[in-house]
Amino acid sequence: MKKLSNVIRAGGVLGFILPALIPLAVFWIYPICRSLFISFTDWDYMSPSYHFVFFDNFKKLFQDPRFYEALWNTLLFSAGTLIPTLAGGLFLALLLQKAFRGSGLFKFILFSPWITPTVAVSIVWTWIYNPDTGLANAVLKFFHLPALQWINSSNTALLSVIIVTVWKSLGYAMIFYLSALEKVPAELYEANSLDGANAWQRFRDVTLPCISPTTFFLLIVTMVNSLQAYDQIQILTQGGPSGSTRTLLYMYYQLGFEEYDMGQATAVAMVLVVITLILSGVQFLASKKWVHY
Repeated sequence: MKKLSNVIRAGGVLGFILPALIPLAVFWIYPICRSLFISFTDWDYMSPSYHFVFFDNFKKLFQDPRFYEALWNTLLFSAGTLIPTLAGGLFLALLLQKAFRGSGLFKFILFSPWITPTVAVSIVWTWIYNPDTGLANAVLKFFHLPALQWINSSNTALLSVIIVTVWKSLGYAMIFYLSALEKVPAELYEANSLDGANAWQRFRDVTLPCISPTTFFLLIVTMVNSLQAYDQIQILTQGGPSGSTRTLLYMYYQLGFEEYDMGQATAVAMVLVVITLILSGVQFLASKKWVHY
């Protein structure tokens, strides 16, 4: 009877999780397995037949200078968007933590870029970055600073894409931090003040530890979004100039849909998956030391 009850219990649990497992298997597990399979072939995306080349796609990829340039750009882009997004979102949340007249409007304005399609945002920023008539150089001119070429120069193109991505993500981080700050117990601040702590010490000893789960969540989400960035790069720079904004995901697009080398393109995708898993694993291990649940 005990074994039968365990079987019934397991069947009940399976019945609850099966509706979630089916779309997960169809739209996530199967595509990853299929991509891994294609990465060992020479499929050109159009031919009905293909041949197994095993690890030749990966060997060719690791011998391609474009791969290392795209890898470096990906890491720079991820770091350049991750830190400012978290720091800026927390700063805005601290400013808007206390309600005041018009605070709701400010929150809406700051959050609106996140819910605006990336394509639309990127098109607007192409006008802002126009070297001759754009708002960006007009602001620099107002402060008597030299004008920049922005997305037209390999020296500033990646920075330009980072600025757009951070600007779009700040409101998202701010909303999560606002919710986390509201949940910090007031008693902790009172106890800390009785110990003679100043504002910075209260922030360091109370606020940061209490919002660390939110910081960890935003760290993972922002990192994954940065690794998967495509729309803003396609609209603003198309991976240029001279490959200065070509990330691994954009390299995948170029190999697969411009050069029709789907085998090598999926090899890039597999490398990107491995990098994402490694970075996520490192962050999970590090979170055990600093996240206070």
